[in-house]
Amino acid sequence: MTDHRLENDITTTLGIDGSNVSRGRWLKWLLGLTIVLSVLGVFLLWQASDSTNGVQYKTQEARQGGLIITVSATGNLEPTNQVDVGSELSGIIDNVLVDYNDRVEAGQILAELDTDKLRAEVLQSEAALAATEAKVKESQATVLETRLKLQRCQRLAEKKLCAQEEVDTDSAAYKRAQAEEGSTRAQVAEARAKLDADRTNLAKAAIHSPIDGVVLVRAVEPGQTVAASLQAPVLFTLAEDLTEMELHIDVDEADVGQVREGQQASFTVDAFPDQIFEAQITQVRYGAQEVEGVITYETVLQVDNTDLSLRPGMTATAEITVKQIDDALLVPNAALRFNPAAQTGKSSSQKGSLLSQLMPRPPGPGLKKAQKEITNNKGRQQVWTIRDGETVAIAVSTGTTDGIWTEITQGELQAGTALLVGSAKAGR
Repeated sequence: MTDHRLENDITTTLGIDGSNVSRGRWLKWLLGLTIVLSVLGVFLLWQASDSTNGVQYKTQEARQGGLIITVSATGNLEPTNQVDVGSELSGIIDNVLVDYNDRVEAGQILAELDTDKLRAEVLQSEAALAATEAKVKESQATVLETRLKLQRCQRLAEKKLCAQEEVDTDSAAYKRAQAEEGSTRAQVAEARAKLDADRTNLAKAAIHSPIDGVVLVRAVEPGQTVAASLQAPVLFTLAEDLTEMELHIDVDEADVGQVREGQQASFTVDAFPDQIFEAQITQVRYGAQEVEGVITYETVLQVDNTDLSLRPGMTATAEITVKQIDDALLVPNAALRFNPAAQTGKSSSQKGSLLSQLMPRPPGPGLKKAQKEITNNKGRQQVWTIRDGETVAIAVSTGTTDGIWTEITQGELQAGTALLVGSAKAGR
């Protein structure tokens, strides 16, 4: 009561009417409410505009064209027939008659070992053979002597002039002489074999080329000692014909099922990066190779090297054509991976105003239809396009792919149809 009286006294003293004060307060509240509602309206209009233009789709057209499926692998070039030439004998290299890149013929001498020791062994074997042949003649004479003695004793024994014991002794001596002759003849054969072996070793001191070809490697110099105690050391490496070469590549186990003999391939080498060489598969080997846990299968390709531009050992990267389609309906792989429903949902969740989070709007008709198509075509491949402003799913059956484009074998899709491959926020 005191405050109310005080207010009345003040208004009376100042000459202000109480009804005017109430009206002023009402106008202030009305003005403040109008400002708040205006700001809220502008904010809602901005949100509506942002939601309308929130997503823009990127498209790429389906096309009619060819598709080539390839398998990539790396390997090295090798001659079709490469021979390592070594020495069966130990010794000192006396002379080397060829050098790198020299063309040689079959039977041509490549190098020679020092033959002094070998010739001495041949002379020794010849002497041993002559000695055993002399022993044969000696044993023949002994046989003749014991035989004649036995015959005389047998004639005298018939006249009772030679004892039977002496006949037996002469008979045993004759048989021993025959045995001795057989032994010496065997010694002659042994000595002759030893002589043949020494003569063969002497002939092997001259190292001959087994093929017509080109010297790729010369791993010996005059005066060098060759030790052939455990295995024949490699002195030369020859290539029979460099106009025809082989490319040995390692095909991954995931791709080997598509690789067949007779398939065409192309490859490049670092020496000629702008040149593409042609090849053909001649063999896919069954033996597996494991390198650091990776299983590969060696595949051999035949290469024409008439111009001799390619060299053994070059590293090559090959592309094997495993399948070729001349005319097919193709779609980009990005279109098969794209999901507009997921993209729209992601955009809404990433950017939403406080009002939209408190009062979420139902999905638009395009998003509803996209979600419905996903449910109906569950487990099947599909691509998306825009019709009458809405996203529409097209069910398709896919075939071969090269990693960028995929063949469409079935589906209501035509070349030239713009397919959704991505999305972006409007105004970004």
